[in-house]
Amino acid sequence: MFNLLKKPYEWMGASINSPYADYILGLLFYIEAIFFLPTDPILILYCLERRDKAIWYATVALIGSVLGGISSYMLGIYLWNTYGEAIIHNHIINYVLTPQMFYKLSVKYEQYNWLAVAIAGFTPVPYKAATLSAGFCKLSFIPFVISSIISRGARFYLLALMCKVFGEHIKDTVHKYFNLILLFAVLIIVLTVWLFT
Repeated sequence: MFNLLKKPYEWMGASINSPYADYILGLLFYIEAIFFLPTDPILILYCLERRDKAIWYATVALIGSVLGGISSYMLGIYLWNTYGEAIIHNHIINYVLTPQMFYKLSVKYEQYNWLAVAIAGFTPVPYKAATLSAGFCKLSFIPFVISSIISRGARFYLLALMCKVFGEHIKDTVHKYFNLILLFAVLIIVLTVWLFT
């Protein structure tokens, strides 16, 4: 299974020098903010292959992610009454976000507002759950955007700087232990979701 998951990352590594690479990266991070798609490894891959552009790639990821977050926020506000229940009870989405998790997150947003978005944007808590919940709870738009920019920016620029500073060592480690790193990342996400819900 992990070898199958490794293939898309190898393909992304081979396409980094494509003239469309930046657009692909931005699109993936836009989609990640709406649907479940683990994109941090892709950002790391981009930054390792082109360390001279690591900060630029983090910026592209930030723009894509925040725009995706805004789209998900709007989905929560304007489409909840029409499609919300169907989305939350979709059996595919429930593998990532159950109705119970969604409603618990909604209560937390009412309690912590922008701080909850900031935490979800930086930690492994699924950002798409945070953005949809923020829209559903009608969290103030400007604090939502500011929190997203700060938290997602901190996360992506930290990854980019680590790749710039420790590039070759990280690159060798990622290639050598890809399966273990992927398994560890999945376990962290599952554990974080369990602790926060």
